[in-house]
Amino acid sequence: MWDYPDKLVGYARVSTQDQNLDLQRDALTKAGCERIFEEKKSGKAGTKRPEFEAALAYLRPTDVLVVWKLDRLGRSLVEMMRTIDGLRVKEIHFRSLTEQFDSATAHGRFALQMHGAVVS
Repeated sequence: MWDYPDKLVGYARVSTQDQNLDLQRDALTKAGCERIFEEKKSGKAGTKRPEFEAALAYLRPTDVLVVWKLDRLGRSLVEMMRTIDGLRVKEIHFRSLTEQFDSATAHGRFALQMHGAVVS
């Protein structure tokens, strides 16, 4: 699907202990993620997510943070867009498999900007 020499790092999250991470884990593995950080925590704005923080600390410039779906970054769109922009500043790419957003491509950057503008 995508051809990157950079390290792909996955982040999977479900909101409750009763939910299963298998679908996300399988998709991230199939996408080529070398490491996957997993969490069973609410994505509600302001909720502490230690595995997400660990994933962000693990990433280096030119790495790619991959999620199964954009909403895995959190419940607040403002928070999601800030996270993506923070990654951009650190030269870390972002990819959402479901929406096919990829910040390493012009089309992906445009789609992310349009998504942010529509919901702002």
